Amino acid sequence: MTLKQFLTPQEIEVWYILPALRRAIALELQHKGLRQNKIAELLGITEAAVSQYLSGKRGTELKFEMDVAQKIEQSAEKIKNNGDLLEEIESLCKLIRNKMITCKIHKKYGVAKKTCEVCFK
Repeated sequence: MTLKQFLTPQEIEVWYILPALRRAIALELQHKGLRQNKIAELLGITEAAVSQYLSGKRGTELKFEMDVAQKIEQSAEKIKNNGDLLEEIESLCKLIRNKMITCKIHKKYGVAKKTCEVCFK
């Protein structure tokens, strides 16, 4: 049983969502033929972090639904073609917020009211 703690939505994004997004994007970029050093350069992270994402040692707590996974694939293609990383990450985070995935994670790992709507006010 997991001990639930007070977490802000921003902490949920930093600890769960961003690592899962980076992992998913790194996997997509690898699938598109990019090497770890190029993936690290495009994502602005270390090669060691990319290695951990690709080997499943980091960013595995969250599995994305098909529509989010498709958007991640599109974003990875844009990033590969020198698209704006910040714009793509923010777009994905907005999609995740709108689908209330942040809320589901918050209820699983943190103390959250059943009727919480703080992110949508």
